[in-house]
Amino acid sequence: MSNYTDPVFRCSATGDAMITRRLPAEGEYPGFGEVRDFIRQADLRFGNLETTVHDFESCGGARSGGSWLCSPPGVLEDLRRFGINILSTANNHALDYSYGGLEKTLHHIREAGFPFSGTGENLAAASRPAYIDTASGRYALIGCTASFNPENMAGSQTASLPGRPGVNGIRVTKKYRLPKEDLHHIKRIADALGINAASDIIRGEGYLPQLAKTEQPFGELLFEEGEKAEIVSTVNPEDMKRIADTVAEARFMADYVIVAMHTHELYGKSKETVDPVSLTFCRACIDAGADAVIGTGPHLLRPMELYKGKPVFYCLGDFIIQLETIFRAPDGMFAKQKLDGNARLDVLFNTRSDNGKRGLSYDQVMYESVIPYWEVEHGQVRKMLFLPVEEYFSLPRSRGGWPRKKTDGGIMERFSAMCRPFGADISIRSDGVGELAL
Repeated sequence: MSNYTDPVFRCSATGDAMITRRLPAEGEYPGFGEVRDFIRQADLRFGNLETTVHDFESCGGARSGGSWLCSPPGVLEDLRRFGINILSTANNHALDYSYGGLEKTLHHIREAGFPFSGTGENLAAASRPAYIDTASGRYALIGCTASFNPENMAGSQTASLPGRPGVNGIRVTKKYRLPKEDLHHIKRIADALGINAASDIIRGEGYLPQLAKTEQPFGELLFEEGEKAEIVSTVNPEDMKRIADTVAEARFMADYVIVAMHTHELYGKSKETVDPVSLTFCRACIDAGADAVIGTGPHLLRPMELYKGKPVFYCLGDFIIQLETIFRAPDGMFAKQKLDGNARLDVLFNTRSDNGKRGLSYDQVMYESVIPYWEVEHGQVRKMLFLPVEEYFSLPRSRGGWPRKKTDGGIMERFSAMCRPFGADISIRSDGVGELAL
């Protein structure tokens, strides 16, 4: 009985699954079992599904999350073979194939029996928590994303109209501040170009908000007077309240609550640097009652910390990366490379990568990640391990992109070093697995 009333919560989490191929037909590839067994220690086993899932029945969206990603429905069964049992679907690729692609993706996920959170037929559905019941208790997951095309945010349903399908979006407002003399230069250039002429007319008609004396537009950018040149990013208060309210509801319904945050926000000159929006948002989720926050998005490792004793992973990197093995691509993807939409896929990808000289698929750091496993008892983390993972960077695209344990590539050393300034002391055991000092 004591084990029931005082459970030990066991969680594992994987990063972005840009999975576009099926696992080998004969079963496991070298290293599969070790990764699967590490994930399966947990009761809640998280994955971020960063692709659409259907058989190309839908047209490509006018815009995408970068590439237009689409995967055969069988990849969901392959994720289950790794042990993953709950998904976040909120990311910048969720509507790569427009509303029809999202509808098909939701259908296949539900048919596969996965609990999921982050997308839906309207904003209420997209922001709804997903629950999974286990022997140790009930877990809740809330998926959201700060990186998405504006038209992809789900809309609220009203008494007269259905809501808009889309993602549980976290809108970010950017303010560009400049000293007064630099603001005058911006105004002089804007006046010389006439770049604000149309918006000035519309604003005069009352269809745009009036400007403060300290504000100066420059096309789509809005500058304001400040003491120094800086960009100040803030989370939309309505979105933050919606997440906090959802956490409160999940807190009532479940024993352990996780927020999954997807973002491509950058800060400074390194993609590994945690941006201020992520820092503020993730900590606010813990303040609202979440037990953990799992970050994904930048496609490489970022630090983790224990904030008020709760784990915050700012980015776990890529769990599976298979960007160049999609079966088809819409005209828009070819057009971005100034190619005819009927060109071959090899021409498309070789043009985009300059024949393998640039891009995520050719940068080894994008193929390195960690998989955390942690245990919580009486509200305190009592154990946390990290499996260093590499996605077969050296193999050809036809076989690469799958995760395997990698202890001799400096992955844990690099991750440990970036976590140290956040107060996380991670040692490396003799088996190459990282362990958080508690």
